[in-house]
Amino acid sequence: MDQKPARVRIVEAAHELMLDIGLARTTTKEIAKAAGCSEAALYKYFANKEELFLAVLNERLPKLGSLLGRLLTEGAGNADRTVEENLTDIAREAALFYGQTFPMAASLYAEPRLKRRHEEAMRDRDAGPHKPIQGLDAYLRAEQKAGRISPDADTYAAACLFLGACAQRAFAYDMSEEGKPPTSVDVFAAGIARTLLNGIAVRG
Repeated sequence: MDQKPARVRIVEAAHELMLDIGLARTTTKEIAKAAGCSEAALYKYFANKEELFLAVLNERLPKLGSLLGRLLTEGAGNADRTVEENLTDIAREAALFYGQTFPMAASLYAEPRLKRRHEEAMRDRDAGPHKPIQGLDAYLRAEQKAGRISPDADTYAAACLFLGACAQRAFAYDMSEEGKPPTSVDVFAAGIARTLLNGIAVRG
């Protein structure tokens, strides 16, 4: 069997290490070693750890950003798909996405200097945790314009509530006796979509 290309191995190694010990404690040296290459080889593909983290987000995690973009351009007002179905898909991807990103990024809060550097890198690349909120807000506004969301609904507040619940699910039960949420991600996604829609749907 042919060995995977170096870039693929580097991203896979970074993903595993960041999940295991967090972004702050993961070094490029450890990533290169786990990928079976030199640090010099790693830097042929990625300028720094922040760029590598973005590659992990874009290539190895659930595609929340691309789903929101697709729904904004194709899903708003689409008679073949209800708003509730679209929101259920978003909730499922968001819950899975945050479930992986939090273990990676949480360690940054213990190292303020590294956190500031990471935030600067995200801003330079027009990325960051605010992007899904903006994407969902834009989708809800498009549905509002299409007449499928109440004209009085605060779409930004709705997006914050919705994604906040998905993010909360990622760590809320870590210290519980069960160590996991009480419902599956599919049941959670359907429930959170239905609950939000009850508050912002057009009233007959």
